[in-house]
Amino acid sequence: MTHQPSDMADALQGATMDRILQEISALGCRLECMDNRMISLTEETKSMRLDIAGFQSRVTTLEQRVTAVEAQATLTEDRDQELLYLRSKVIDLEDRSRRDNVRFLGFLEEIEVADVQSLLKNI
Repeated sequence: MTHQPSDMADALQGATMDRILQEISALGCRLECMDNRMISLTEETKSMRLDIAGFQSRVTTLEQRVTAVEAQATLTEDRDQELLYLRSKVIDLEDRSRRDNVRFLGFLEEIEVADVQSLLKNI
């Protein structure tokens, strides 16, 4: 069996063409697989963006609440200081009130003005 060079060239060319077609077909499958992966990644990215937007909203809300709590804490501290001041003032006033209330034991409740001088002389 002798092959003629043109038959061999045709056979080689046919085999090469078949191989090229197989490679192109394989590349098409790979390209389709990569497209599917790209679509999947795009969907995951969109989902992550939505999650991040939700987190940003929650963080903003939390920051506002923390600011409000800090303002309330400052107000509470100011009121606490004022309460301590007023409490010490009440204690001072009560002490002064007690000192002004001197009791004299052994004297009559009702004394006439003229008798006060004589009463004080007898003490």
